[in-house]
Formats: sequence, C-alpha cells, structure tokens
Amino acid sequence: MLKPFQSDASPMWFLIVAAGLLVGLGYPSLTFSEEADGTRPLLTQKLDGLRLVLPSDAHLLIETSAIEHFLDELDGTPPDWTTVYGHGHHDPGHDDRLFNLNRERDAKREGKPALQWRVTFLWPGELSDYDPRSGGFRVAVGPKFNPTSWGIVRFKPEEVPSDLIVLPIAALRDVLRARLGKGEHVEIEVAMTGRFIQEESVVYDFSHDEEGRGLIMPVVRIERIDYLMAK
Repeated sequence: MLKPFQSDASPMWFLIVAAGLLVGLGYPSLTFSEEADGTRPLLTQKLDGLRLVLPSDAHLLIETSAIEHFLDELDGTPPDWTTVYGHGHHDPGHDDRLFNLNRERDAKREGKPALQWRVTFLWPGELSDYDPRSGGFRVAVGPKFNPTSWGIVRFKPEEVPSDLIVLPIAALRDVLRARLGKGEHVEIEVAMTGRFIQEESVVYDFSHDEEGRGLIMPVVRIERIDYLMAK
C-alpha cells in the first residue's frame, strides 16, 4: 500500500506560499492576527481616567447602563429567559430552544453598527509573583460577572495573552513587593480592549451557579491590555 506523501517543511511555510498565490491571483491579502502585548505599565488613577489612555473610538462597557445600552443597540430586547429555560437542563427541548435563540439572534444582528464597535471591559486581576527580568509582576485574571436587566453579562476574550506582566514605577514596585512578601492579596483591574468576533459576537446561555438565570457572553478579539490600580 502506498503511504501518503509527507513533507518535513514547516506548516507555516505552506501558509505563506498559499497566501502569496492568492494575492497573485487577485484575492485580498491575508493577515494573521497577533496576540496583544501583555506587558504594560501600571496606571494609578481613577477609573474615569482610563478613557484618556484608550483609543478615542473605544466604548467603555464598564457601568451597567453602558452594557445595557450596548445590548439594546445590538439585539433590541432581552430574551424570554423563562420560556427558553423551560423545566431546566433536563427539559428535552431546552438545548434546542437555546440553540435556536442563538441562531436567530446571530441572524438579526448582522449589519448592526454596534457589531463594529471597539469596546473596553474589565476583568479583575491579582498580582501573583515578581518577575526580576522585566521588573514587573505576573498577573492572574478571572472573569467578571455583571448583573444587568438582560441577565448576567460576562465578556469573553477570544484569547487572553499568554504572559500578563504589569510594570509599576520603581517606588511603587518596592511597596508592592513588600506587600506580596507579607502574603497580602494585591488586586488590580485589567482593562481589555478589542472588537467583536463577527461569527460569534454574543453567546446566550444559562448560569451554572444560579438556576434559570440568563448568561450573556459577548466574545471579543483582544487588541490591547491596560492595568489599573485605582487611587
């Protein structure tokens, strides 16, 4: 039996050659997404001052009213969660109703201006350990759950940068190292800025912690990370 042809060439080489052929044939050039830089300075200011360092077109989706306005613009009205949930996860029609809800909403939001927004949302972060090479601290992050009239909103990054490091000024760095040395928990805010994934801009689901509570997950491709320690 003949064996399939195998090549030692790098898969990336084939991607580059394929991209070149497509461009030569008149197709639009292909771009490969880059991971946002996870090593950034620590901002020490009030949350309101975050807008001054962000891109001018970024929509701050931090306050409840701003998140609800975004959902109003994108999807119009909240789902009828009671009907979709039915008798819960063991209801034979539960999964089908949830699937149909997502499919219908995806179709209706096509072409909506809010789908093109660049947005900024917050996740809570905590300093984990000191990195002597960079002079900064590694950051552990977790999702933030925002209660709204639509349900619980949890922004979902398509991908979080693999190495999150925050760089404070020298004087503050020594203070933070001392606090960590005493076993204190040092919390910061991690602001993530990016654009929605067109194919799966918002995912509707149900909370695993609260029976029947609707969960809304806008999916964002991250372009920028900022670290904030509010005064």
